[in-house]
Amino acid sequence: MNFRSGKRDDVNLDITPLIDVVFLLLIFFMVSTTFEHNSEINITLPGSSKEMTEAKPDAVNVGLDSQGVVYINDRALANAQIETIKAALSEALVGLNEPPVIISADANATHQSVVRVMDAARQLDLVKITFATQEIKEE
Repeated sequence: MNFRSGKRDDVNLDITPLIDVVFLLLIFFMVSTTFEHNSEINITLPGSSKEMTEAKPDAVNVGLDSQGVVYINDRALANAQIETIKAALSEALVGLNEPPVIISADANATHQSVVRVMDAARQLDLVKITFATQEIKEE
């Protein structure tokens, strides 16, 4: 009988391709992760029975604070005149195809300032306008 010698071949497991795959997955998840967007503008949103859905990245965000200052995509405008608002909205629309306009008006903002923003959006043929609210906590 011929028995094998006591010497065995060592089994090597090459994990280099596995490390490459894990690294690529890590990069994929880091790139595709969305982060919470918090505005630095101090606005107290009016209450609503339902909380608004998350903002879309291709939307134009218009903020109105209680002093009447208008913010377009977190940039304060020089004044609240309708021509200034139209110019800033036109600049924010570059590269976007019929984006929704999300108006985040402070609960103490005047009705006139909200109407002025809506009028500027209408003059630029923006018809998808929505208002940001916060959910009212019922106890």
